[in-house]
Amino acid sequence: MLVDGKWTEDWQPVQKSDKDGRFVRQVSSFRNWITPDGAPGPTGTGGFKAEAGRYRLYVALICPWASRALMARKLKGLEQVLPVTVVNPQLTNRGWRFGGYEGADADPLFGSTYMHELYTRADPHFTGRATVPVLWDTHQNVMVNNESADILRMLDTAFEGLVPSDLRLYPAEHADAIDALAPVIYERLNNGVYRAGFATTQAAYDEAVAGVFETLDMLEERLTGDYLFGDHITEADIRTFVTLIRFDAAYHGIFKTNWRQIADYPRLSAYMARILHLPGMIETVDMDHITAGYYSIEKLNPLGLRPVGPEHITRLIASAQAA
Repeated sequence: MLVDGKWTEDWQPVQKSDKDGRFVRQVSSFRNWITPDGAPGPTGTGGFKAEAGRYRLYVALICPWASRALMARKLKGLEQVLPVTVVNPQLTNRGWRFGGYEGADADPLFGSTYMHELYTRADPHFTGRATVPVLWDTHQNVMVNNESADILRMLDTAFEGLVPSDLRLYPAEHADAIDALAPVIYERLNNGVYRAGFATTQAAYDEAVAGVFETLDMLEERLTGDYLFGDHITEADIRTFVTLIRFDAAYHGIFKTNWRQIADYPRLSAYMARILHLPGMIETVDMDHITAGYYSIEKLNPLGLRPVGPEHITRLIASAQAA
C-alpha cells in the first residue's frame, strides 16, 4: 500500500474492514473523463479530448472491474484507438506487476515494474491501493480515471466521432432503470462475492453470501429475454457477466460462495454463454489468468494450489473459442 507516495507495507487482500468485520472497498480517486471535445465530464476536470492512440488502458484479466472496460472497448470497436496493457495475474507483495506471465505485458510507457509506480507518477503523494483498470493520457502523462464504472460509461460515447457505432450500452430509454439496478448488482453481487471472501466475522460472511444468492435468484427470475433490458446488451449485462463468468471457477471455491453454482441457474447459464459468444467477448476472458490470480491470494490459499475445473466452464470457453 502507498502512503504519501511511498510503499509502506506488503499487499494484503483486505486493507480495511468495518466494526462488524465487513470488507470495505477503496473508493477510486482519479475521476476525469475522456469526452468528444475535451469538455469536463460528470466528474473531474476537462482537457481529455477523444483522440486515437492518445490513451492507454491498463487492465488485469483476472479483474472483473477491468473486464468491464475491456468488454466495452470490444463491443464499441475501439481496439485501434485505445491500446491495452495487461498486468501479471498473480498478485505480489507489492500488488500488480508487469510481465513475467504468459499473456502479461511489460509497461510500454515507462518500463515500470509495478502498477503502484504509475500511481506515484500520477500523484507523488498518493495514498491507497494501486488498482486496475487505469486509463492513462500519454500526451499529458497523467492518469485520467481509475473507476471502472466511469470508464465503462465513457467508452460508450467518448470516441463516437472517431468510431461510430449503432450500439448504446447506456441507452436513454433505459437509463433510469439501469441506474436503479446498478447499485443492486454492485453491492450484492459484484462486490458481494468479495465481501463474502474477505469477511472477517461469520456474521459478515453470512450477510454477504445471502445477498449474493438473493441477487442471483432475482436475476434468474428477471431474465425472460436475451438480456436484462430487451434484445440488446447494455452496461447492466456487462456488470453482471463479469461476475457470472468468474463465479463457478473462482468465487464458488476461493470466496466460499458455494451455496449454488451458476450452472444451477438455467437462465443465467444460457445468458452467460450468450454474452460470451458475442463477437470479441471471448478475448476479454482468460480463465488461466482468472484462476491463477484468485488462487494466488496467499491469505485465502496459502499453498497456492489451483483447481482443475469446473469442466462445464472449460467446455463453455472452448465452444466460444471455436465459434
